[in-house]
Amino acid sequence: MNLPTTRRTLILAYRSYTLTTNVYNQRTMIKPRPRIAVVKFASCDGCQLTLLDCEDELLAIADRVEFAHFAEASSDLQEGPYDIAIVEGSICTEEDSHRIRQLRTNSRNLITIGACATAGGIQALRNFGLHEDFKRTVYAQPSFINSLAESTPIALHVQVDFELRGCPVDKRQLLEVILAFASGRRPKTSSESVCQPCKRRGNVCVVVTQKIPCLGPVTQAGCGAICPAFDRGCYACFGPSTSPNMSSLSKSILEPNLDPAQASLLLQSFHAASPPFRDESIRLWQLSKQSQPPTNLNATLETQRNDEQTHNS
Repeated sequence: MNLPTTRRTLILAYRSYTLTTNVYNQRTMIKPRPRIAVVKFASCDGCQLTLLDCEDELLAIADRVEFAHFAEASSDLQEGPYDIAIVEGSICTEEDSHRIRQLRTNSRNLITIGACATAGGIQALRNFGLHEDFKRTVYAQPSFINSLAESTPIALHVQVDFELRGCPVDKRQLLEVILAFASGRRPKTSSESVCQPCKRRGNVCVVVTQKIPCLGPVTQAGCGAICPAFDRGCYACFGPSTSPNMSSLSKSILEPNLDPAQASLLLQSFHAASPPFRDESIRLWQLSKQSQPPTNLNATLETQRNDEQTHNS
């Protein structure tokens, strides 16, 4: 027997077996599903309900992701860490501020959904007033209320990997974001303004034909231009578009059809605290014959702008 030849044969056979086994294991290995947490802060739950309304679509992706923590859907709330944290709601209490930092620590990716999480939401209207006055007016025992003076978006507190706007969010975009992060790619969502899908839908422009004030030119697309399709101006439920020209909108669309106070209030709705809408609404308010904004507002705005600059840097 030629020992060297036999040894070489055995070595080649082993290498061939090892290679074949590794290829087989790679093909048959079941990868763990990404663990998802859906977490609520100060909000109406509308964006979570949008996710639940997907129904058939959720069944279709059930083998690709695992919803480990979703209180709106199940009482089985598993602890982190999570691969994807989907956050609805704004930060309105010290407890919220602590919870979001803890969630960020336990999550590989953090996604914010809806107007509340991305801009502070409707509740951010209190940022324009005096917090203590609101508490005394609304609550019989204001001393029991432990809340912050402002409602702020998640991104002012922790690093956010992706923001999905809308009040509520669009379910097609929401599913795209979930599947994208589960697959390790960047989501493909629209960056155009409402005017583009409005034209593609065949709507007649309500500004040109009826002189109806419309925020479509400065609003992020995603709703399908529903309001103009029913002869109503856009109310900006998806927030400001990329680099909106607010002064041009005011001069060409808002001010010719509304007095400055009305134009200011039109911008103070779903995304009242988003910087482009916030700053322009204050400018318009100061042009009106109404009383000036509360004295604490300038300090509040300065603090928010500093926080935004720090976060962006």
